Amino acid sequence: MKPWQQNLIPQHFLSRCMGKLANAEWGALTHYGIQKFISRYRVNMSEAKISDYTQFKSFNDFFTRELKVGARTISPENNAFISPVDGCISELGQLQKDQLLQAKGAYFSVRDLCGGDTALSKKFEDGAFLTAYLSPKDYHRFHMPIDGQLKKMVYVPGKLFSVNPASVNNVPGLFARNERVICVFETTIGTVALIAVGAMIVGSVSMQWHGIVSPQENRTIQSWGYDNQKIILQRGDEVGHFRLGSTVILLCEKNKVTWNASLKSDSELRLGNVIGEVIAHR
Repeated sequence: MKPWQQNLIPQHFLSRCMGKLANAEWGALTHYGIQKFISRYRVNMSEAKISDYTQFKSFNDFFTRELKVGARTISPENNAFISPVDGCISELGQLQKDQLLQAKGAYFSVRDLCGGDTALSKKFEDGAFLTAYLSPKDYHRFHMPIDGQLKKMVYVPGKLFSVNPASVNNVPGLFARNERVICVFETTIGTVALIAVGAMIVGSVSMQWHGIVSPQENRTIQSWGYDNQKIILQRGDEVGHFRLGSTVILLCEKNKVTWNASLKSDSELRLGNVIGEVIAHR
């Protein structure tokens, strides 16, 4: 679907409707739909904690399936910065001041991505970024790339454009325009942000410490502070999950992480694999 066509669609209404359908428990009909989805997208159910699709009561139960124990190995290396997801890389590299590469030489502002939070965006000037796309077939949970303490979570309202490669290549500033949830962590290498970007038909995002992050009727920016709550997550711990598939963006401070030289756009990512090396601790 082309960007102009997506603009004509009532994105949030459609996503709410699809969310209700995905939560419906229709027995054999639900199982038939899940079976067709598995076949079409070639979902590897042998890695799932529940491999029998008839055990899922709804599509959302299936979409948010957990991996079985041992399906992924979290790197034990001290300086490892690991992939937080299964998926593929859209882009990665260094920020150009406040500018983050989206695709084909097109950039957008980290300040815009952070919902206009200048103080937060300045922490990442000339820092490192990685954008990962989670396709419909992928495991839809995302995890910590490094040990950290949650300091803040911010919901930023926005559009719900598709985040597939075609849209990323054609919708300017897509990730700074779509609805998103920003998780800010304090780590041994300074501030790290993990940003879960919503997309068309992705009903919602859920966080381990909060549950489903639901927008208010007036669709304004919402912020939650966690300074007085010791929410500490270890590398590899689950952060949250999407209800279908979408995009996760990582932001790190300048001169704190170097990405593996072998990684490039379209490189496959697997949760727990080393994607970078920590080069500076506080």
